[in-house]
Amino acid sequence: MANINRPKIIVIDDDPTGSQTVHSCLLLLKWDVATLKQGLLDESPIFFILANTRALTPAEAERTTRDVCHNLKQALLETNIQEYLVVSRSDSTLRGHYPLETDVIAAELGPFDAHFMVPAFFEAGRVTLNSTHYIEADGTRTPVHETEFAKDSVFGYSYSYLPDYVAEKTSGKIVADRVERFTLETLKQGTEDRLMALSDNVCVAVDAKQQTDLDKFSQELLSAAAQGKKFLFRSAASLLTSLAALPTQPVPSDKMSRYTRNNNPGVVLVGSHVQKTTRQLEHLLKQPGISGLEVEVSRLKADPTQAKAMADEVLAQVQTVYREAKTAVVYTSRQELTFADAATRLAFGEAVSNLLMDIVQGLPTDLGFLISKGGITSNDTLSTGLALTSARLLGQVIPGVSVVTTSAEHPRFPNLPVVLFPGNVGGDDAVTTAYMRMISQ
Repeated sequence: MANINRPKIIVIDDDPTGSQTVHSCLLLLKWDVATLKQGLLDESPIFFILANTRALTPAEAERTTRDVCHNLKQALLETNIQEYLVVSRSDSTLRGHYPLETDVIAAELGPFDAHFMVPAFFEAGRVTLNSTHYIEADGTRTPVHETEFAKDSVFGYSYSYLPDYVAEKTSGKIVADRVERFTLETLKQGTEDRLMALSDNVCVAVDAKQQTDLDKFSQELLSAAAQGKKFLFRSAASLLTSLAALPTQPVPSDKMSRYTRNNNPGVVLVGSHVQKTTRQLEHLLKQPGISGLEVEVSRLKADPTQAKAMADEVLAQVQTVYREAKTAVVYTSRQELTFADAATRLAFGEAVSNLLMDIVQGLPTDLGFLISKGGITSNDTLSTGLALTSARLLGQVIPGVSVVTTSAEHPRFPNLPVVLFPGNVGGDDAVTTAYMRMISQ
């Protein structure tokens, strides 16, 4: 049963990678009442609902979030769980459907006294200082609005200073000077009095430079919640580490090959197109025991009826590589395609994902492991490729990169370890390191 001494942490995740700093909890791929009750009653203090809304249009994201919240209300009633925190987990580079998702959650599960913007994700160098959000890499700290992420054709933005970001995204509904600011100095002094004074779903931008900043803040949040305050969070993964306060994961990251089935080779699936992923892919393809298989997605754009033939071609190549005891790396072609508008781009992304999922469903049933690169690709791998209702999170293979496992009863891939690798995490050798840790004996 859920731990009654602390609130249940309910994470509505807009892609499947937000669990990248915790372990031993459930990831739910469905959100019917029965499945949500499974998460609420699980012994872990935290569970994730993989809504995958970042891959959806605003209208679809709103409908999905409303469905999740509607069923969650019923599941909370049936389990009689009254102490809980709701986290709208999103990207540490500020991409996603904000404020749409927090607005829907507030309408369905509110009223809330505040919603907190906490985009810090330390494992990937995302920090917030003086209410400005940065990416740290190679000793350099860059405001996020100066990075490729701010130019995203669907979720682009102009500001790294969170009050201005909020004003921009809410089209002035929340003006910048109405955003409360919890700076590092505020966190150091203690926030409990200010937390108790918050009301009317005020937006609060929270600084964080290291995990201990959020550890102290989380304890104060939990104390305020125990006194009746109701809070909502728009956060990246690092806040979840502090809220859940879990012990060390059972199997160390460098021993994850214990989960690899029968020492068999695996398959790496690469869908993400950010520059970091491309560099990581190039590094991986140079390794021994690896064979790269490119999926020419421009063929699909030119002729969508080619999808089945393309999947069959790739699967035949995968089988050949697998018989050679090598790991096949199936990756989408790297050239940047252009589209008339965001909706057309999202629709083509869905077509590419359907092709990749046809490949997943046809993989060798005894493969040792699967690495899925990219948030949307990973969600589709779990929900469509492997047709999971839920998965158990084992822990991280490298910082920020989770490993889950299918159940022993899975009809095609029982006890298969699946690495969920976000598109924008790690150095150039990160995917290679994860691969090596899944094959090392």
